[in-house]
Amino acid sequence: MKFTVLAALIPNSQEELAIETAKKAGAGSVTILNGKTIGLKEKKVFFGLTLEENVSLLLFILPQKLSMNVFKAIRKKLDLCNKENSNGLIFTFPLTHISGMESEELGLFEKELLDVL
Repeated sequence: MKFTVLAALIPNSQEELAIETAKKAGAGSVTILNGKTIGLKEKKVFFGLTLEENVSLLLFILPQKLSMNVFKAIRKKLDLCNKENSNGLIFTFPLTHISGMESEELGLFEKELLDVL
C-alpha cells in the first residue's frame, strides 16, 4: 500500500473542525504541531506588541488512494481556496518509507478504501 502525508496549516481556532472533517473523510490518527505564522505583510502592533496568529500543523498519514478525499473535504469545509481571506494551507507529499504504524489503523484504512471503491 502506498502512503501520502497530508499537511494542513490552519488557525488554532479551526483545529477541531479540520480533524473532525478529516476523520469523517476516512483519516485515522493525526499529529499536531503548534506554531506561529510570519507572512509577507506586517502584523498589527498593539502597544508595541506584534499580534501573531497561532496556527496548528496537522499531519495525517493516509493511503494514497484515500488522501485526495480527505484533502478535498478539509479544503471545502475550511474554505482554503478562498483568495480573499486565506484560512490556511493544505498540501500533500509522497511517503516512501514508513515503520511503526498500528495494525488497527491499517485495518481501518483497508475498510475505508473498500468503501470508496
